[in-house]
Amino acid sequence: MTEDWSAVAEAINARADELALKQKELAERSGVSLAIVREMQQGRIQRRRNPRTLEALSIALDWHPQHLGAVLQGKTPPEVDSPVTAFDDPVIPLLNTIIRELRGLRAQVGTLTSRLDEGARRKG
Repeated sequence: MTEDWSAVAEAINARADELALKQKELAERSGVSLAIVREMQQGRIQRRRNPRTLEALSIALDWHPQHLGAVLQGKTPPEVDSPVTAFDDPVIPLLNTIIRELRGLRAQVGTLTSRLDEGARRKG
């Protein structure tokens, strides 16, 4: 199975431009680190990524959760309102929900940290 990471980079870049999202904003929205967002957008490092990373970026870009996974595999991405492929293990959807929540919390902590750092610089 061939993976097309350059197609993923092109898709992310086109959609981020369309939504006027900067890398930092995409990282915060998705809960994916800025370094990984940067690597993926530049297409520099083409290695296997956690499927949840692609899912988080897809959701942050207002796509179906499996959009970038389909792009990676050279398939037609599902429509936004299509159902997500069912999992065999009932624990997996619960874990995915927890992961999404943790990513959201991580993004919020990052935003708060930035604001605190900015406030400290203004005082200093």
